Amino acid sequence: MSDSDLINLYSKRILALAADIPHTDRLDNPTATVRRRSPLCGSTVTVDVVLSDGVITGYGQDVKACALGQASAAIAGAAMIGRTRAEVELARDELKAMLKADGPVPSAPFEGYEVLLPARDYKNRHASILLALEATAEAIAEAAA
Repeated sequence: MSDSDLINLYSKRILALAADIPHTDRLDNPTATVRRRSPLCGSTVTVDVVLSDGVITGYGQDVKACALGQASAAIAGAAMIGRTRAEVELARDELKAMLKADGPVPSAPFEGYEVLLPARDYKNRHASILLALEATAEAIAEAAA
């Protein structure tokens, strides 16, 4: 990886997102909690959700990840309140396609993932970037069950 590649990958915008993750307080009485870990890099994200009529009304996350995983959690967290299972699963699938199949940026309200387009070329970072949406999708599924 060249210096310019690193600069593009860890842009000021990504680092600013990583430094300002929303909803970092864990919830006292979540409907469901899921912890996901990337075996490749060891990043972890634990997500608490409260659902009301199939909509996220409470969201908390504990993020122990690289800057890219933290930026991803910031983007996800900023959009999570008011989302449904279908919306979160769509965002997860769109992000996976963006990273692994040169798909488009996830649709609103998750279009902030555009900042992570340079990470497409770094497959070893994909799992960390996907953690927040994967954990949230799993937590919603558990809450609905």
